[in-house]
Amino acid sequence: MMKEKTFVFHNDVEIPHIGFGTWQIPNEEAYDAVTMALKNGYTHIDTALAYHNEENVGKAIKDFDISRENIFLTSKLPAQIKGYDETLKAFEETLTNLGMDYLDLYLIHAPWPWDEKGKDCTAENIQTWKAMEKLYHEGKIRAIGVSNFSESDIQALIDACEVVPMANQIPFYIGRDQESLLNYCKEHKIVVEAYSPLATGEILNSSEIKEIAQKYNVTPAQLCIRYCLERETLPLPKSTHEERIIENSQLDFHISDEDMKQLNAIEDVRNK
Repeated sequence: MMKEKTFVFHNDVEIPHIGFGTWQIPNEEAYDAVTMALKNGYTHIDTALAYHNEENVGKAIKDFDISRENIFLTSKLPAQIKGYDETLKAFEETLTNLGMDYLDLYLIHAPWPWDEKGKDCTAENIQTWKAMEKLYHEGKIRAIGVSNFSESDIQALIDACEVVPMANQIPFYIGRDQESLLNYCKEHKIVVEAYSPLATGEILNSSEIKEIAQKYNVTPAQLCIRYCLERETLPLPKSTHEERIIENSQLDFHISDEDMKQLNAIEDVRNK
């Protein structure tokens, strides 16, 4: 469910409606980037063990003048790590890296190892999820979810486990709205987090997007991020430039139904 400035998971935990993504930000740059984000009002930070920057993400949060309970921190179990004990061990590594004693959200990074995309890891994912349920029930994680999971991947967990995932973090941007998966997640009260809301920058040169952005006196990036919110998904923009970090959170406008219809009709730039 979406409220003003937050989404609400089905366990009533609230998550700020925009997150600061740290994918592809090296560890040595992560401290400054996260500090700039915190300084400019972001309270939701997204990282992963696979990003190799958890140490400086955690250090930036601890060094900043903000209490831990006012930060929403997400990390992820690496895609190649599957299994009950393996999950518990990787989670402890993440907590140590971050210097934290709990996470707000922990995700399975993908249903299969990245170098074996499409492999059936259903049995392993179920054991992984059961370990995450254990950590959740112990209060070490406030919410648990998945990333890059399809409908069938999620359904396998629902059928075999106790806790329905609270989030599914997927690539979602103008031209790639994953309509069927989005509807499935809504049906099961799973919040969809939109990573790569700018398609890693590839959609910012679209003449259609530029034209619509001009109507609202905003940048193409702001339009693309606002689009995700209009589709009731939670965007995770990232940048290492302070002016863009600020710009990416200035989204106090609404896109008309007519313009949303036009944006929904745009084809995926990555398929051209």
